[in-house]
Amino acid sequence: MDAFFASVEQASKPSLRGKPVIVGGLGARGVVSTASYEARRFGVHSAMAMAQARRLAPNAAYLIPRFELYRQVSDEVMALLRELSPLVEPLSLDEAFVDLAAGPYGEALATEGAELARAVGEDLREDIRSKVGLTGSVGLSTTKFLAKIASEQAKPDGLVLIEAGREREVLDSLSVRALPGVGPATEETLRRAGLTQIREVAALPQEELVHLLGRAHGAGVHALALGLDDRPVVAERDAKSVSVEDTFEVDLLDRDHIVTELERLADRCVRRLRAAGRSGRTVVVKIRRFDFSTLTRSETLPAPTDDPLVIAQMARRLLDSVELLGGIRLLGVGVTGLADWTQEDLFAQALREGLEEDAADESAADAAAAEGVGDVGGVAGVEDGTGEDAAYGGPAGPRAFHPGGELKARRWAPGQDVAHTEFGHGWVQGSGVGRVTIRFETPNSPVGRVRTFAVDDPALATASALPLLGGV
Repeated sequence: MDAFFASVEQASKPSLRGKPVIVGGLGARGVVSTASYEARRFGVHSAMAMAQARRLAPNAAYLIPRFELYRQVSDEVMALLRELSPLVEPLSLDEAFVDLAAGPYGEALATEGAELARAVGEDLREDIRSKVGLTGSVGLSTTKFLAKIASEQAKPDGLVLIEAGREREVLDSLSVRALPGVGPATEETLRRAGLTQIREVAALPQEELVHLLGRAHGAGVHALALGLDDRPVVAERDAKSVSVEDTFEVDLLDRDHIVTELERLADRCVRRLRAAGRSGRTVVVKIRRFDFSTLTRSETLPAPTDDPLVIAQMARRLLDSVELLGGIRLLGVGVTGLADWTQEDLFAQALREGLEEDAADESAADAAAAEGVGDVGGVAGVEDGTGEDAAYGGPAGPRAFHPGGELKARRWAPGQDVAHTEFGHGWVQGSGVGRVTIRFETPNSPVGRVRTFAVDDPALATASALPLLGGV
């Protein structure tokens, strides 16, 4: 799909069509998730710091992500792919491999070949446009690697077919970064060896590449450089881990505040774990400190668990092993070693019983302390909106931490869906100084009118995203 998140926003907001749109975390430390093609002309791209994007494109529309709507659109597109083959391998919400040979066109492809494949690809693009009103780019070839290369060359809104026999013609002109598994570190290793183009890697004896990169990595990169890729399309991928993390707008300094955030993350992680019907043996805590150094700590149980008290206690214990002076800018909690069953051992049961006793003791202490006045430390910080459950994007709704540790509503974020008792459905253009500006429009309406209200206007309420309709 082309600039997927931004394209969905343009399709659902008529006033943004043809204009630069940037989706991502809107805080000072936010990151661009997707930029529309209009925004890319200013140099904005995914994974760029949002602050830099604002400097490059100050007049663009900056919106929070709406993952619920993106999933709905993705499900519709994936359903179209599964009509072509049972072997569909999603890579993300907006990208997938499809093995056409395993579908109803398989036998015909063996005889009609490239022309039929091209026709199927063009029909798919038209079906996507008709179904959800968005454009997608299709790459067709004989291997996953070459199909991926073709789809990149087809963007935006195109189709590229790389026929058998043209592999070298296509690959020889590409940088080594086009090879799967070649990231910045491997690219630098190859550059020091004088290898910057795929044709140079392909011309090298495999033994020399193995010496540079190691046996498995070197052999795999060499094969791909030659256009050899026997990886099958795998319809189901078994998740290896479940994790959540948040980046904070201001470094967290107070230890109690950090522990509170960690426990909240552990609870979110357990909810995701249970939603997937899984349990896990290893708890992982990720910590990025004020100086951008990133640490991970893990602890493994003898048997898998999905017990929130056990996982939270393990996360706190791992946090205790890390020096927190100077501030924390990111926290994450994850569970690995997944299983589809739970068999608590005696250690886990004893740990849970101990935690329940501790919780009872803490409740009694809290009740006693309630007679006095206590200070709650805290440093300002909000989730940056780049994660699924980040600020404004998750089921908990808009939230923000403020100095003093109190939790206050931060009600309106750019792009958020709202409903007004008189004017109907709209979306937030911006808010501040006690006012919120709403544009009232829907996916298939004309460009809507803008009105401004008090942030606490009782006629305004948050709303669910409206589905896209084809033909936009």
